[in-house]
Amino acid sequence: MRYTFRIGLAGVVAMGLSLAPSPADATPSSGVSGTTIFQKTVDGKDYILRRITIQPGGTTGWHYHDGTIYGLIVQGTLTHSNSTCATDGIYKAGSKIVEAGGADHVHIGRNLGSRPVVIEALFVDPAGSPLAEDAPNPGCDFQ
Repeated sequence: MRYTFRIGLAGVVAMGLSLAPSPADATPSSGVSGTTIFQKTVDGKDYILRRITIQPGGTTGWHYHDGTIYGLIVQGTLTHSNSTCATDGIYKAGSKIVEAGGADHVHIGRNLGSRPVVIEALFVDPAGSPLAEDAPNPGCDFQ
């Protein structure tokens, strides 16, 4: 009986894993680097300040965040698109950007310009959350 249960449980786990997006479905970033400037956890939330650089032609890949991100474009121009493939913002140096958290807020940031985009971003996430969760391309013609 114990043997049958293990096989059944293994089958259920395998089926569940096959329904989740696989790493092959993710759209990885390209030309993106980041440095953590400050990090602190308070009352179950991580506050992480990062300086993110996206090189010309670079992309964040499709992703979402578990919490809210507050950003300031320090240099360059960021083209931001949502999962409907619409460009929902073009942010130049001095612009502020807020990205809502949750799997229903999949987006991509791209540097279509000729100079690096530099963003100072404050991540306000549930404690222990990753900075971003990879997501598959929702069917847009760009990466």
